[in-house]
Amino acid sequence: MSHLELADIDLAYGGHSVVRKLSLQLEKGSIGCLLGPSGCGKTTVLRCIAGFEPVAAGEIRLDGVVVSGRGHHVPPEKRRIGMVFQDYALFPHLSVAENIGFGLRHSDGAQRHERVSELLRVVGLSDQGHKYPHEMSGGQQQRVALARALAPRPSLLLLDEPFSNLDVELRERLSYEVRDIIKATHTTAILVTHDQHEAFAVADEIGIMNEGRIQQWDTPYNLYHRPGNRFVADFIGQGVFLPGLVVNDHQVQVELGTLNSAIPVECGIGCGNCDRDCTVDVLLRPDDIIHDDTSSLKAEVVHKAFRGADILYTLRLTSGVKVLSLVPSHHNHAIGEQIGIRLDVDHVVTFHEGSEDAVHTRPEHRLIHMPR
Repeated sequence: MSHLELADIDLAYGGHSVVRKLSLQLEKGSIGCLLGPSGCGKTTVLRCIAGFEPVAAGEIRLDGVVVSGRGHHVPPEKRRIGMVFQDYALFPHLSVAENIGFGLRHSDGAQRHERVSELLRVVGLSDQGHKYPHEMSGGQQQRVALARALAPRPSLLLLDEPFSNLDVELRERLSYEVRDIIKATHTTAILVTHDQHEAFAVADEIGIMNEGRIQQWDTPYNLYHRPGNRFVADFIGQGVFLPGLVVNDHQVQVELGTLNSAIPVECGIGCGNCDRDCTVDVLLRPDDIIHDDTSSLKAEVVHKAFRGADILYTLRLTSGVKVLSLVPSHHNHAIGEQIGIRLDVDHVVTFHEGSEDAVHTRPEHRLIHMPR
């Protein structure tokens, strides 16, 4: 039995449907994430789970107990759910220790002190309990907010864009710290964010949302390498679609070479196996295109983005089609320069022209032919 289950929930505001037949399951101790563009409904789903919004249809269950359903609504304060907000929402007139202990007001004094001290250690602020929020950095305030939410030992922790007010470098570091803290306390949690780097750093499973629906609920690895449709493929990571021609049940020809798959190539759902000369779109990621000075296949550098250890090159092929390649930064090529490239594709993902659904090959599928 899942710790959290959403079964076909709907929610609308004034006749405008915000969440549509949304379902997900999260196991105890796991960290899930709702990831998507602004306005996709992810924060609304979080509010439904917390009990701030009643669902119009479907059910929300915690440990098998229905907390939201048509005609049934358990109030937020009875759900044993903790929340961390993007603005921290700390009480400015209370010390750090008093903020953390706020949800323990009805506990014995000694127990409250012990729990606060424990959480101060967990979040790395053991000697900061006497300070006030305005004396803390943004990252420290966020850790205080997390400790406060964890103090009553919630059944579920919800985090609503918790890093959006922080600078990029701090956001990345804190996201790993937050994951470690949540895992150390064996807490089940759901994060809402529009930033896929945060989602990948924190979550075990991620639901990609668009227009009130989950497009794919999966591991970060599968979302990147095995996207279920074009929206997920476009939203996660970077990549381009190259026209492909089906050679036979196991091969697809693209401008850069021939890709091999160990299962029959299919055009799309319900289409069956592709016939020879059927056209498909092939997803290529920047890590699928390798810089290789010895290759006779050349591409023109039309743009470059320096990223420290790597450079993301935009390359123009002979046909005029542009592709991306992630290259170690010591290979510093000029705009307009022709450089050698080759394919190294572990996951072949194709879409039938006009279809939104992806067809995948297994991880061992490799490039088998490359012009030299």
